[in-house]
Amino acid sequence: MGDKEIGMARKISKNLAKARAAVEPRPYLLNDAVPLIQQIKYAKFDENVDLTLRLGVDTRHADQMVRGTVILPHGLGKTKTVAVISTAENQRIAQEAGADIVGGEELVERIQKESWTDFDALIATPDMMRSIGRLGKVLGPRGLMPNPKTGTVTTDVAAAVKEIKAGKVEFRADKTALVHVPVGKSSFEPQKLIENAMTVITSVVKAKPAAAKGKYVKGIFMSSTMGPGIEIDQAVVDAAGKA
Repeated sequence: MGDKEIGMARKISKNLAKARAAVEPRPYLLNDAVPLIQQIKYAKFDENVDLTLRLGVDTRHADQMVRGTVILPHGLGKTKTVAVISTAENQRIAQEAGADIVGGEELVERIQKESWTDFDALIATPDMMRSIGRLGKVLGPRGLMPNPKTGTVTTDVAAAVKEIKAGKVEFRADKTALVHVPVGKSSFEPQKLIENAMTVITSVVKAKPAAAKGKYVKGIFMSSTMGPGIEIDQAVVDAAGKA
């Protein structure tokens, strides 16, 4: 590493240390956390703002899996690239609805042979799932496999495309029972980030499995791409449960 790179690394470390120092080791109300994230921002690009929820579930058991979708009222600040795999008639409908990439067996073949995944979401009609099934090794690790539970396997491709373009995001608890969901850009008006975050929290709270025992939401944190995590006060969980 040259002197220039070392200097950049030191600058980044100094900025991060300064940002961390501005965050008190306590839970923040959501209305206070969002402006603080924007205040301590130091990256030169428009960072994503992410929400992380630590849940009291054991995802090794199918009846404790937490998964769903939610449409953010203010979107994500970017338009997702949507691909659709279907028969010819639905391809036309998908294009009219705003899909960026449409195809049938030839698109399945391209994904399989080239491991091509130059899209943010993939929608498929049920009649194509037999072919798409062999793409599991390519799509699975990237979280792109169509699934009826998330509305990406459907006969109504127009509605699915429009929802994703409008800001529909998927949430799913990982092996460590963490749920990571983007809620917008750091350049958003604070109220828009607050409303997006509250929409996600409400959806995750309502997705609580019947088999989950004890405290369901154990912690909530919010952060920008480069910034430190800020703990969110559990009061939002009570508010979400009443929504």
